[in-house]
Amino acid sequence: MASEQHKPPSSSVPGTFQAFVKRFPALGRAHEDIAKAAEEAGPLDAKTLALIKIGICVGAGLESALRSHVRRAMQHGATGAEVEQAILLGMNTVGFPRTVAAWSWANQQFDRGT
Repeated sequence: MASEQHKPPSSSVPGTFQAFVKRFPALGRAHEDIAKAAEEAGPLDAKTLALIKIGICVGAGLESALRSHVRRAMQHGATGAEVEQAILLGMNTVGFPRTVAAWSWANQQFDRGT
């Protein structure tokens, strides 16, 4: 279930994150443990978790994280239309510019594939 959905950092993780975790491995493990605990805290499936994370990334303006969660959502069966809707839901809350930026980042990830 959710524990099977959790994946440790891979080579697709940004280099800065990898360098940070290499320098501070205990913090990296703690970060991963918190992520795993949050995923396992409820009944949501991996696709839904990734779509929610996309929405969070839109609100926070996190480009690399948004790309990562777009990739994960699609690996778990999300369609481009579902990803776009997750992004568009932020329009009235976080604004037009941030939503358009997130949409463009997602489209760049669509072009790259999963």
